Amino acid sequence: MRENEDDPALPVDDALEHVGAEPDAPLAAIVAKPRTETAMQSLRAEGVYDDSRRVREDGPERVALPVTAPPTDTRVLEVVRQLEPEPRNPDLEAMLADRGWTDDALESVPGSWAVIGSVILLTVPDDCHDETALAEALLEIHGEADSVLADEGIANDGDAGTYREPRTRLLAGARDTETIHTEHGTRYGLDPANVMFSPGNQAERARMGEYVEPDEHVFDMFAGIGYFTLPMARAGARVTATELNSTAFRYLLENAMLNDVTDRVDAYMTDCREIAGEVDADRIVMGYYGRADESDDDAHGTRTDEAHEFLPSALEALVPGGVVHYHEATPESRLWDRPIARLEAAGEAAGRDLEILEKRRVKSHSAGVEHVVVDARFE
Repeated sequence: MRENEDDPALPVDDALEHVGAEPDAPLAAIVAKPRTETAMQSLRAEGVYDDSRRVREDGPERVALPVTAPPTDTRVLEVVRQLEPEPRNPDLEAMLADRGWTDDALESVPGSWAVIGSVILLTVPDDCHDETALAEALLEIHGEADSVLADEGIANDGDAGTYREPRTRLLAGARDTETIHTEHGTRYGLDPANVMFSPGNQAERARMGEYVEPDEHVFDMFAGIGYFTLPMARAGARVTATELNSTAFRYLLENAMLNDVTDRVDAYMTDCREIAGEVDADRIVMGYYGRADESDDDAHGTRTDEAHEFLPSALEALVPGGVVHYHEATPESRLWDRPIARLEAAGEAAGRDLEILEKRRVKSHSAGVEHVVVDARFE
């Protein structure tokens, strides 16, 4: 799915003037059907997507995505009010109610989950009435799924934290959770129990595939299983990809073959800093924002702000006029000052002029912390 650059965002006031509906009816953003998944992820990153309502069709070529407020960063055709909104998950809740769940128990049913290939990944609420029954019901609803995993965050100790290894539990279904997940035409082979895959990054993965120009040389410094490498290579870029995690690196090689881009991907299982001086990149993707902080006692941990320490190596590899896509987990109180200050400091140290091209929220990282990306050109 490619984002349609010809679909400009409708001015909010104009969009609401065209509605002519009840003023208290909930809002929905209208987008073209091919943009549904990309727009949903972008709206979630903005924090305005309404998970309590279902997506509705709006004619043969458009869909209405439920929102809590008019979007400001996501391109939409128009914003309308829904006269007959449909609550989400009626099938799941009805199934559980038929199996004896009380109204109080149904309050613990999660509002959303991710389907990654044949694996359902969900965060189980602390007050969940019966997580096994919940997981078995999800398998019945999603006939294409074979397994349900509980998402318990990212490991935060030693190498596991550095490699961002997921913590999961099998709730129901097959123990073999290796699968192939298809997204915007890109096929990702992975095991969600062993390597990270963030559904919330979907819009950013799609954007990278749309942003890159054919025959550009891209340096993906933290490639993982090919999150950004694959869509960019499929778009015609030549990608130098580095990854330290041996499991993720194996999937990176397999996924390059799976997507028929082996001739455009040079993959190295090494620290990206080791080869930065040998790379002349037009574009650099820095999709990593820290390693584990072992001193933190919180169950989900924090991550040290290590990502900016790779900026000198990124600028060593970047040709004049090239672009860096710099990811960071930033406290809300320091948006956008901290990531931009770090880019400015790196540019000054390297004697290179900086131009900020775009600032985007990717998703919520944790309470009060946002995963953001800044696109910056360095002369």
